[in-house]
Amino acid sequence: MSDTAARRTGGRQARLGRRARPQEAASPAPESLVTTSANPDGPVLVLACGAIANEIIALREQLGIADDAMVLQCLPAELHNRPGQIAPRVDAYLSEHRHKYSRVILGYGDCGTGGALDKVLERHDAKRLPHAHCYEFFATTPRFNEISEAEIGSYFVTDFLVRHFDRLVWEGCGLDQRPEMLETYFGNYRDLVYLAQTDSPDLQAKAQEAAERLGLRYVYHKVGYGDLTQAIAGTVNV
Repeated sequence: MSDTAARRTGGRQARLGRRARPQEAASPAPESLVTTSANPDGPVLVLACGAIANEIIALREQLGIADDAMVLQCLPAELHNRPGQIAPRVDAYLSEHRHKYSRVILGYGDCGTGGALDKVLERHDAKRLPHAHCYEFFATTPRFNEISEAEIGSYFVTDFLVRHFDRLVWEGCGLDQRPEMLETYFGNYRDLVYLAQTDSPDLQAKAQEAAERLGLRYVYHKVGYGDLTQAIAGTVNV
């Protein structure tokens, strides 16, 4: 097998949930088995990944949603790199707070939890975005699939990941200490694909610099908020 062919094997499905670094194995669904109930008179809770907090705040303002109608609570963005911790953290939060809210919308896709997150949400009568991860709901499924099929070795970043590239990617992978690991982490990728939520020349320049540091071809797509817009609008339009 040629080197090129070998680097492309394992492909798309193996990489869908791990965009910032090689991932830990997803933990099984928590065993607390807490089943919570809703408060019909409470507001809607959006429990989201901290990596999309700015986008949800912007959409709430854009859509004119009052703060007392939709409460935003975020879990640490670092869980992006540790999907095995997402379901337990969501379970713990909802076990304590679910009774305050009429409905709960999770600002996550499956995000590499291997179905564990859905088991938690079933117990707490909560819903998540129907996508694999934020790259898909920002780009929308057809466009994400089109980009992935055009180059299976695509490493996706968003506005948030571009802003925090050094902390979450470069230092998160330990490349600041061991730059020789660059090939190990990113050798199977060809393109750094920037799925931009905003039209920022500064972020575009940072994304291009990140691509150069990783040795990848830079690809830019302005996708905006994608399916996240409809999801946030739906928190009050029911």
